[in-house]
Amino acid sequence: MSVQQVLFDAPGPKARRNIMIGNVVGAILIIGLIGYLVSALASQGQFAPERWAPFLEWDTWRFFLLEGLGYTLRAAAISVVTSILFGLIFGLGRLSHVAVIRWISSIVVEFFRAVPVLLMMIFFWLLFGSLDIVRPQDSPFIAVVLGLTLYNGSVIAELVRSGVHNLPKGQREAGLAIGMTRSQSLRAIEVPQALVAMLPALISQFVVILKDSALGFIITYSELLAYARRLGSGEGNMLQSLLVAALIFIVINFLLTSLATRLSGFLSFRTGGKTRKDKNEKVLAADPAGTGTGVGAA
Repeated sequence: MSVQQVLFDAPGPKARRNIMIGNVVGAILIIGLIGYLVSALASQGQFAPERWAPFLEWDTWRFFLLEGLGYTLRAAAISVVTSILFGLIFGLGRLSHVAVIRWISSIVVEFFRAVPVLLMMIFFWLLFGSLDIVRPQDSPFIAVVLGLTLYNGSVIAELVRSGVHNLPKGQREAGLAIGMTRSQSLRAIEVPQALVAMLPALISQFVVILKDSALGFIITYSELLAYARRLGSGEGNMLQSLLVAALIFIVINFLLTSLATRLSGFLSFRTGGKTRKDKNEKVLAADPAGTGTGVGAA
């Protein structure tokens, strides 16, 4: 008997009937709400062809959507690289047998995991503006990259630490048996296997980075969302522009999530054995912006 069966009594005939009635009522309410929203939007002319016609023009995609997407991917790509470097450095620091290094790394990781991404972006943007150490036109981009790097790098560091701890037993002992030191075993055997095992979770974290790059428009970074708002203001179709931008985000995130799902099945045979499931997995890669994607959602 599984743990779920022990903790959850199977519903009887009356409970199943009540559940079915609740599901039907819930479905009817959702369908009715969707119908009401569609009707309200139609009455306001939101489905009029002239509001959607600009998206059939190449210039709309060339000068707005694709250009904005380029800036979004640029910030996300650089943040992914810097987050991985940050995560590896402090992930190894958290695994160090030197207590001082382990404590400092733990403080850094826990601090940046706790601070919201948007708050860090605003802080760095204001800091650069007051110190005048970077060009004003570059400060939003650098602030976005730093905010994404510090938060997501801390999450990746925790993924590295938990990945090593959840490796099958005997990996470190095998390294020590062939003459490696503890540090050599960590770098050459344990961390590479942990990264392979945690690769689906890492890719899911990249989805979070991509989505959170949209927060940059608050500090005037011109990414896809900012370009969509600019397009909507010019064409008088703000709702349609934001919906198309959201669809682009959904497509990219769906592709990355599908890749993570496929890797999860493929890579389960690439390590010395399956890693133990981390009970804190959903906590490790939670989306700080509350946008609904993370390790647990992948």
